[in-house]
Amino acid sequence: MRDIFTMTGDRWSMPVIRALDEGPVRFTALMQAVEGISHRMLTRTLRSLQRDGLVGRTSYPESPPRVEYELTELGQTLSEPVRAFIAWTQLHQAEIEESRQQFDGVR
Repeated sequence: MRDIFTMTGDRWSMPVIRALDEGPVRFTALMQAVEGISHRMLTRTLRSLQRDGLVGRTSYPESPPRVEYELTELGQTLSEPVRAFIAWTQLHQAEIEESRQQFDGVR
């Protein structure tokens, strides 16, 4: 169970899950949707989420090749909790930053 908490608590998994919440997305569009993520980190995050059964990858036999990522049924069950957590962090971001500054100033 701890490894699952670690995966969902990493820096990029929740933003990627949130970006995939709208439906199938191509890699480049996903990079644009997840602000600040590098090509390498997006690749790692997608592979990790695929391994856990949360994200599916569909490759289309076209020229040029097209690959789309989307949440699996299991991944879709995380959509609402992820949206709620992101909304909570946006609502309380200023408070948290202020608390950190106060704490760091005391040390």
